[in-house]
Amino acid sequence: MAAGVTRRTYLTNWTVSVPVIALVVLFLSWNRDLAGWMVGVVAVCLAGAVLAAVHHAEVIAARVGEPFGSLVLAVAVTFIEVALIVTLMISGTPEKTATLARDTVFSAVMITCNGIVGLCLLVGALRRRVAVFNPEGTGGALATVATLATLSLVFPTFTTSEPGPEFSPAQLTFAAVASLGLYGLFVAVQTVRHRDYFLPITTSGDVVDAEEHADPPSTRAALISLSLLVVALIAVVGNAKSVSPTIERGVAAVGFPPTVVGVVIALLVLLPETLAAVRAALRDRVQTALNLSYGSAMASIGLTIPAIAVASIWLDGPLTLGLPATQLVLLALTVLVSILTVVPGRANPLQGGVHLSLLAAFVFLAVRP
Repeated sequence: MAAGVTRRTYLTNWTVSVPVIALVVLFLSWNRDLAGWMVGVVAVCLAGAVLAAVHHAEVIAARVGEPFGSLVLAVAVTFIEVALIVTLMISGTPEKTATLARDTVFSAVMITCNGIVGLCLLVGALRRRVAVFNPEGTGGALATVATLATLSLVFPTFTTSEPGPEFSPAQLTFAAVASLGLYGLFVAVQTVRHRDYFLPITTSGDVVDAEEHADPPSTRAALISLSLLVVALIAVVGNAKSVSPTIERGVAAVGFPPTVVGVVIALLVLLPETLAAVRAALRDRVQTALNLSYGSAMASIGLTIPAIAVASIWLDGPLTLGLPATQLVLLALTVLVSILTVVPGRANPLQGGVHLSLLAAFVFLAVRP
């Protein structure tokens, strides 16, 4: 009887039912012109799928430990995001998709490195006066993000083999191979060689090698959560795409530039990582939050650029990757401020506020370039 009750309870659990319902809604709404009430339904399912994704990511993290848990969520979101970008580039016109990869990747970098990092530092410091993390691991992650961003988004602005801020085929191939290799090297260092650099540190200075759970989830439960995490993330990204026409009409109605659409969609897609990182910071696991933040930025570049390089074989039209002047300044300022934040290994609310102000500047300049 107890087993039957447990099975029924599990099957009716919202973390199981909501991702499935959101996926069904995605199939019913995909590539359709949605009425106002349907947009509301999709938005509710999107929010529910985000919360479910965070729950299942935490179950997986409790089973495999850090930094593997944050790596699973970051890579899963990025894989699905890359699939969405490639799909949109294949189905769209060359004029509209020329800057899609650049805008999406740059938005992800700014949201993660300023928005998620700033919010987590602010939350952690306000709760415990100071947010503590490991500067060796976080500094290595930041250096990798800065190098990947420069290789993929800065160099095309200054190369001369192609007119405009574009790579030649040989340059794009080099950037793709270098990005994938550098990301793979970082993952090896993070999970094998120097795993201790990425373990959470409490404000008392103790290294936490495992989350505090009375009974860690079983392998079966972790595998079920992994499957439901994938379902939830597909629903998040797909439903964000479904409501994008409504977002586009709203952006056009208020007179904002089309690039704002990419920023809004990136914010929606990164919601699972944002919530997971903030919850980690609230538990005095700021290092876990930073692993998620920089890991997401790194995966966004390190996996998107190789995928776009392969897709460019059959895609027509230009592929604009180089950033314009304003965005170059924002990226340079973000890297500089991040270095000053990471080096001490401790942060107070001021550092969090500075990063959030940079995110606000990015959003404002996207609206009023």
